[in-house]
Amino acid sequence: MITPFQVAYKNLLRKKVRTLLTLVGITLSTWVLVSLFGFNRGYEKALNRDIENMGYQLMVMAKGCPYEAATMMLQGGTGLRYMDQSMVNDIIKEAEVDKITPILMQAFFDPNKGESGGIAGYFGVDPATYPAMKPFFRFRSGGWFHDNSAPEVVMGYEAAELEQREVGDMTLVPEKNVQLKVVGILERTGTQDDGTIFVPLKTLQRIAGIDKITTIGIKVKKDADITKLENKLYQLKDVQVVSFSQVKQTIMKLISTARVMVLSIAIVAILIAMAGVVNTVLMSVLERLQEIGILKTMGAMPGDIFRLVWTETLILCSIGGIAGIGFAFLFARATDLLMRRILPYAPSGGLVAIDGKLALLTLGSIITTGLLSGLYPAWKAGRVRPLESIRRDG
Repeated sequence: MITPFQVAYKNLLRKKVRTLLTLVGITLSTWVLVSLFGFNRGYEKALNRDIENMGYQLMVMAKGCPYEAATMMLQGGTGLRYMDQSMVNDIIKEAEVDKITPILMQAFFDPNKGESGGIAGYFGVDPATYPAMKPFFRFRSGGWFHDNSAPEVVMGYEAAELEQREVGDMTLVPEKNVQLKVVGILERTGTQDDGTIFVPLKTLQRIAGIDKITTIGIKVKKDADITKLENKLYQLKDVQVVSFSQVKQTIMKLISTARVMVLSIAIVAILIAMAGVVNTVLMSVLERLQEIGILKTMGAMPGDIFRLVWTETLILCSIGGIAGIGFAFLFARATDLLMRRILPYAPSGGLVAIDGKLALLTLGSIITTGLLSGLYPAWKAGRVRPLESIRRDG
């Protein structure tokens, strides 16, 4: 027994080129839609992960551009200006502060990086306070420095791979011709820490010839009022306060503008695809008026004809939607790389997060929209009068 599904499928195969073009439109629309939703989820998740991996919610640094400074910090860059270490004692007294750590960021020219040389970045950190800010750090080998002034370094995973260093090796600080011993190599974290070289704070101050710091990282107590603490910190002289929640909001606002534009394009693409569905199914109905009339004379009810034509719409949207989701999964990595090239700041980790739940939600949306688009052609087919359709074609 031939089912309505088989009849609908064969009807679509009558005009293969027209059906194929309609499927291509639905596929591309679904691909764009899934990738967009996946980017929306993935980017925010990656940004949250980068901020959480900083180990602190607030940064205090010398006055300058706070968002530029925060972005440089997230990307492992150097700070803008220096400030006195005494600032640490002023901040630690605040009731909202849980933990605090001073940081000195320094960059030295390394002639061995690339054909024309490059910049080697170093983080001077206090081994008594910094590790507590990074409890998720795991060592591939070795551990932290022995004290705050030891001639030692801890290397991120990528930094160690680049310089081919193992625990016990010596590494040379460029420009300064100072040798330091590698005492620890971190496991891969997927963040900017992978390319960082950590040095005891006093050691880096001695090498750089400066007794100041660039940044103070602050971890706030669990139920503390961050805004209240920020207001207190603003009263300190010649410093600026960077809240990563504010940085996140600023970055997400910038991304939202681009996301709205892309969503608009996706909606237009879906509307065009649905117009193609209506055109394909409606043309199929108009070309088969005589057949529909004969079916009705044989006892087919308007509801039977309606379901038959609606099934054609369901087939088109289902095949196109599944194909689009497949392309979204297949080219997720390429979409990720494209987004990194066009965004002003791209956090580490995957930017496009597509899973089964998102795929099913998008497929359901495409099919629902398609079925709504197919209502008119199906309704028109159901209203065909048998005698008029047979006489018109005859």
